[in-house]
Amino acid sequence: MSRKYFGTDGVRGEVGQYPITPDFMVKLGYAAGRVLVNHDEQTPTVLIGKDTRISGYMLEAALEAGFTAAGVHVLLTGPLPTPGVAYLTRALRLSAGVMISASHNAYTDNGIKFFAEGGKKLDDTLELEIEAMLDEPLVTKPSKDLGRARRIDGAVDRYIEFCKSSFPHYRHLRGLKIVVDCANGATYHVAPKVFHELGAEVVNIGCEPNGFNINDKVGATYPKTLQAAVLQNEADYGVALDGDGDRLMMVDKNGKVYDGDALLYVIAKARAVTGKQVGGVVGTLMTNLAMEQALEKLSIPFSRAKVGDRYVLEQLYQHEWLLGGEASGHVLCLDKHNTGDGIISALQVFSGLMDLNQNLSDVLRDWQAFPQVLINVQIQKGQNWQTASEQALKEANEALKGIGRVVLRASGTEPVVRVMVEAKTEEMAQKYAQMIADSITQS
Repeated sequence: MSRKYFGTDGVRGEVGQYPITPDFMVKLGYAAGRVLVNHDEQTPTVLIGKDTRISGYMLEAALEAGFTAAGVHVLLTGPLPTPGVAYLTRALRLSAGVMISASHNAYTDNGIKFFAEGGKKLDDTLELEIEAMLDEPLVTKPSKDLGRARRIDGAVDRYIEFCKSSFPHYRHLRGLKIVVDCANGATYHVAPKVFHELGAEVVNIGCEPNGFNINDKVGATYPKTLQAAVLQNEADYGVALDGDGDRLMMVDKNGKVYDGDALLYVIAKARAVTGKQVGGVVGTLMTNLAMEQALEKLSIPFSRAKVGDRYVLEQLYQHEWLLGGEASGHVLCLDKHNTGDGIISALQVFSGLMDLNQNLSDVLRDWQAFPQVLINVQIQKGQNWQTASEQALKEANEALKGIGRVVLRASGTEPVVRVMVEAKTEEMAQKYAQMIADSITQS
């Protein structure tokens, strides 16, 4: 059975357009609730968190109605980062967790992410069961069997303490001035406190959510604002999170931006050099080749997954490794949390820098990212772009052997083929990317 509503990371779309509507969310809560009831001998309890989008109120109420109609108890946290929902689902031994967020998207979008018992990503089998249940009629439980809903106090404080506990107890951040950009999202009342309580002098930006300004020229997807703030405040570092708190970008005192590849490398190198467990590192098809080569010099095994943190997580479990991530800022440290967490990842970077007694630019002198050129090529329905690009792809792969690579993939959400070429020089990357793109366009 194929998925109709679930993508690689839950259900997401424009608010007011199906399925991001109140009627669908009632059905989704009911369907998920029915599946939980079928799997649980006791009455299930679900935690619902959300980011700061104005539509969160509407979707929260709709999901609550659906779950309680199915006989499931509901705990409401209010604004809380996605990894905070995962943590509390595990810590409170709940049946499931739900996060209302569209992550790094604009406020006009929203979505739903599910966490299974233990705070792990919902597996494919349960997603398919929920999809099947959506086709069933909504039959409200008798009044005596309805679920209850209540808001819980202390969720934010518990998550703050959890984040702090991931940092070595013998370490502190005193003497560091850090600009923290919360993207006007779910970390606005969490991240500044974590870094401050560990001793840093903190300058806050993107911490004034109003329901409409999430990810609006702030946060991990728009590091220019953080760069300017770091330079203006003469800070040592900048930390940028996205709207739901699972992505991370960092900036050094000179205003240079470091993406997920670079930050993952810092954590891996620090652990390898200090003799801590690494196992290996999982990246994605888009992870820079220069990073792979630098890890090889440290004798750290490396594996590539499909784009998306759920696929990185799958390979980490498969290999029984601890570290993985992608350039977009999802960084996984499975010995600290079982999902991507921007705050915890930043703390692991700071801990690694202290272990190495170096700053970001010093550590990353080991490798310079190969230039990447990405071209999105529009295609028509049924167009045989694979055959059309075959010869150009073969020529590019032969020319780039050992000094570059090509990634060719169709978008899962729009009619385009993404042509990414990585090479030692910008000119070479541009040449072969354009050659492959032209072969598809002309087919």
